[in-house]
Amino acid sequence: MARVTAVIDIGSNSARMALFERTSRYGFHLLKEIKSRARISENAYKNGGTLQPAATLRAKNALGDFAKLAKSYGARKIIAVATSAVRDAPNRLDFLRETKEATGLQIRVIGGEEEAKLGGIAAANLLAVQEGVTIDIGGGSTELALVKNGAVVEAVSFNLGTVRLKELFFDEARNIKGATRFIEETLKNLPASFASERIIGVGGTMRALADSIIKMENYPFGALHGFTFSLRGRDDFFDRIIKSDFGGLKNLGFKPERFDVIREGTLIFKIVAKTICAKEAITSGAGVREGAFLKDLLRSSGGKLPNGVAPSLVSLLDRFGDDRKQTRWLATNAARLFETLRPLHKLDDGWQKPLIAAAKLIGTGAAIDPYYPSEQESLLAKNGLSYGFTHSDRLLIAALLKIRRKKELIAWNPPKNLEKLLPEAKTAKWLALILLIAQTINVARDRPKIDCLLDGSILLIANVSYLGAEAFERFKPPFDLVIKIDRPAIAPKRRR
Repeated sequence: MARVTAVIDIGSNSARMALFERTSRYGFHLLKEIKSRARISENAYKNGGTLQPAATLRAKNALGDFAKLAKSYGARKIIAVATSAVRDAPNRLDFLRETKEATGLQIRVIGGEEEAKLGGIAAANLLAVQEGVTIDIGGGSTELALVKNGAVVEAVSFNLGTVRLKELFFDEARNIKGATRFIEETLKNLPASFASERIIGVGGTMRALADSIIKMENYPFGALHGFTFSLRGRDDFFDRIIKSDFGGLKNLGFKPERFDVIREGTLIFKIVAKTICAKEAITSGAGVREGAFLKDLLRSSGGKLPNGVAPSLVSLLDRFGDDRKQTRWLATNAARLFETLRPLHKLDDGWQKPLIAAAKLIGTGAAIDPYYPSEQESLLAKNGLSYGFTHSDRLLIAALLKIRRKKELIAWNPPKNLEKLLPEAKTAKWLALILLIAQTINVARDRPKIDCLLDGSILLIANVSYLGAEAFERFKPPFDLVIKIDRPAIAPKRRR
């Protein structure tokens, strides 16, 4: 098993490298990500697609440094792929040969449909979604993948890219109408099966759009991966971007390196979203690089993680968990307590996912700070559960881990700026209470085979250790609930 794998994506606009570290069969995390604005397609579309000397020199220099960086991290495998600009170039073989001689990298040119599938594989496995259409707007092409039941079922690629549109319609004189007609005419070849209420944005254009919306709306959680927004009423915002000069783009929160391609990318995104009848958009921080890594990792399972496997959670447990038996006990008994207390809390089964994830993370914080473990566990959940969890999931799990102590549990209310992302206080307190009960029962880490029964508003728990029973003596839950512990007596040892 290659512990560290480097994946390089040579796009028309940027060259990027991601380093992934595997911690177990399905556990992995991102070690480092770096990009270069090599702009390998610069002036290519004006010259029949031929890669120009200045652009290829930039790309070779960047790729050489990528190779050195990968080796410094101990990468045993480097996967390098090139997309639209290179595959369309008449002189691509010269570029591939020269790059291999200069850097040692064996670059594989992938077709448009494969590029689309890689983006779809990344989104389907690493976002908490099962259905949708992914869109990856690159410099030379745009890829779409149809995701059904968590798997990519169809993929298409079009010669619609930001740099391509820029050179054809925006450089000489801004011809928005001409660009619009060009996009709409191209999209007539999009199969009707791609109709979807959800569009999943992969790549730099979507990340830039999402970042701008997050800033404008003061969204309280800064992670781009998993950021979801409604498309209702967004046309005016998109049109402002498309018609803005560089000063206007700066005021809208875009970074200078995006100024010369974000208008073209926004126009493509707006028209594609309208064409497929999308109502909401989800940002994927994972794309071709993650897709290539997952395709290699999951080559025996068709590029799909097993149901219920969250690689971020697995990786956190691999790196910070102290005892898998304790983890399984806490998760199993948190689920049992949830079911036992259902007549009182009346919560839907959907709340079990964040509850069980939080239960599994109990104990990970002690590896960082044994005096304040719950604070560390909360931070691990908030910042580390990148793959397979929504923003609301991550914030709720972080809150549960932080407030699963008696005083915090009773006093807690959702912070004002997070009210739209967190459930009402009653729901969170019930889940945190269940965590607290499960952890307290197991305070001696003896993993007791407990029996629990709800009698009206009385929770009876049998076979609990002395320390566990002692911890409940003065505890008054924040609900109409009484906890009674039946602790078996310890027989004295006989003298011989």
